Amino acid sequence: MTALDPPPLPSFGEAARTWARIALLSFGGPAGQIAVMHRILVEDKRWIGERRFLHALNFCMLLPGPEAQQLTVYVGWLLSGLRGALVAGTLFVLPGYLTLLALSILYATLGQVPLVQAVFFGLKAAVLAIALEAVQRIGRRALHNRTMLGIAALSFLALFAFAVPFPVVVLGAGLLGWLGGRLGLGTFLPGRPASGGEGLAEAASALGETLPDHARPRPGWTARVLAVCLPLWLGPPLLLWLVLGSGHVLTAIAWLMSKLALVTFGGAYAVLAWVAQAAVESRGWLTPGEMLDGLALAETTPGPLIMVLLFVAFLAAFRDPGALDPLLAGILGGTLATWVTFVPCFLWILVGAPHVERLRADRPLAAALAALTAAVVGVILQLALWLALHTLFAVVEPTRLGPLVLDLPVLASWNPAACLLTLGALLAVFRLRIGLAPLLLGGAAAGLGFHLLRFELSSFL
Repeated sequence: MTALDPPPLPSFGEAARTWARIALLSFGGPAGQIAVMHRILVEDKRWIGERRFLHALNFCMLLPGPEAQQLTVYVGWLLSGLRGALVAGTLFVLPGYLTLLALSILYATLGQVPLVQAVFFGLKAAVLAIALEAVQRIGRRALHNRTMLGIAALSFLALFAFAVPFPVVVLGAGLLGWLGGRLGLGTFLPGRPASGGEGLAEAASALGETLPDHARPRPGWTARVLAVCLPLWLGPPLLLWLVLGSGHVLTAIAWLMSKLALVTFGGAYAVLAWVAQAAVESRGWLTPGEMLDGLALAETTPGPLIMVLLFVAFLAAFRDPGALDPLLAGILGGTLATWVTFVPCFLWILVGAPHVERLRADRPLAAALAALTAAVVGVILQLALWLALHTLFAVVEPTRLGPLVLDLPVLASWNPAACLLTLGALLAVFRLRIGLAPLLLGGAAAGLGFHLLRFELSSFL
């Protein structure tokens, strides 16, 4: 096989091993996770073409819940059918679930662990470099004219400077692109990137240009998916309500997290306001500081950032266990929150993806998704900047300047060690082209090294 020949479709075993690898490398929220998937699935493995990858991503951006996990379900379904979707989506969540559950136990029983924090400190710098590389990679191919560049810039400004809700940004970009496609405006249609690089063409990918047989809409498919997924999703909350009553903390967790699964457009960053209001202010399950600690843990563990809900539910059940052992109650609460958060993701993809794939050739839809792709570049840039501010500075304060709502750092709180680690990570990514695993391992080792060095110096002085 030459470099131009498409590779064969992966076996189920090979695909499962790759999904496990992606899951273990998926740090840093949606920006870093999408970058990891793009590099492995599109560039390294050549299993899916550039435009097909972005087409799937744009659909996932429109759905409630974690778009990166939904993207794994979508591509896993394209490659291997139903079992591929189930394995890809489950493996993507599993490392984060196990890691954050263990850290939640440590947090609740031992408090903050300095060595663990040091490892996370180094990982943040590596994740920031990965996120910035994702902006460069996707932007180089998606922003093929001034119209797309303008959509990306407006999306970034709307999110970063004007606090426009994420669904408004995404739906607005899609509507603008759809109207442009309906009017036949060529600047809204997918075209050749300004850099001259097309990315991986669909004909050169393992999936090719056609729709796999298992991905074609079939009579009764939607009804069967609904008949299985709805009871799996809503059955546990209903059962807990019948057995334990509405006042039990596990019942409250199940229903709150189930409702959040319907309204959390934009992933974990969007869900924070809802959780802060319901779990911190209304129910008093944890303090604002603990909420930020949970977000920090979720940011630097593999898997979706929305996994922060596991941390919230663990503390809620741990502190109000009823007749249960507190540790057991916490584990049940965290597991329950994870279940009702991620089961709907399979439902949305398995119902919608066959129709979205069939409409890939629709001209207005292609224009809408091209505009969404441009908006995604702005979204990832905003997430990367958010991560940079919280990595390089200890204190970031929301500031209102007229119509602007900005997260501005307190300059006196800048962290020299974080800056040094970030510069090293950027050099490793953009100049040395180091791989993902060495980059993340190196970041973790550097963070731990800084902590031990600081400890030794303080002991010596």
